[in-house]
Amino acid sequence: MGDQCGHLDQVDVGAEPSGEGCVECLRKGGRWVHLRMCRSCGHVGCCDSSPGRHATGHYREAGHPVVSSFEPGEDWWWCYADELTFGVEGAPDYAHS
Repeated sequence: MGDQCGHLDQVDVGAEPSGEGCVECLRKGGRWVHLRMCRSCGHVGCCDSSPGRHATGHYREAGHPVVSSFEPGEDWWWCYADELTFGVEGAPDYAHS
């Protein structure tokens, strides 16, 4: 058996995406490379390849450890606390248009 995320108890299965783009980048006129959705509250933030790194910033500020890709065709999840990439079978798949 491989490593497992120990923070799935912090996932809100009813969380909806906060929008179609990075909340902070849209507010400040910034740009992003890829998007991530917080699985605790739905916050959509940009990835660490983006100038703002807002998804990681949200994790540091809010303490919500689990995100999923918000990119079309991608279904992977990431746990910041466990530094682990994984999948969740049957989970809602969100992506921006």
